[in-house]
Amino acid sequence: MAIFKHVLFISSLMPLILSYPFYPPTCYTKVLSMARDLTQWAADLKRDPETSYCMARMPNLYIDVHNGCVMYKMSTYLQMVEGLRQRRCAYTRDVRKLGVTMRQLFIIMSERCHGDLVFTAFDCSALER
Repeated sequence: MAIFKHVLFISSLMPLILSYPFYPPTCYTKVLSMARDLTQWAADLKRDPETSYCMARMPNLYIDVHNGCVMYKMSTYLQMVEGLRQRRCAYTRDVRKLGVTMRQLFIIMSERCHGDLVFTAFDCSALER
């Protein structure tokens, strides 16, 4: 009887599992989510009391993956993050992780997803939010 209940339970869950819309992550969705996370993360680091004094000189980061100037903006920001010389900020785990994650996004956009991304705008001033 216990086996019958177990089989009945599993068979009742199968339609729910199979009807759930599952979309595999594509290169484009990965880039979008990473860009959104990095934009939020950089804003959080500017507000964080531990890193706000050295991140205050950094420009605001806004990554729009549809803008053709985003690669230049990301490489400039990445050089600025790697160029931080204040020991208490430059070696903070969150700041280092921001730089590593941004480098990963840069590599993904320039090498792996190069053909999947379509730049609809080439307005560099739009990235200066």
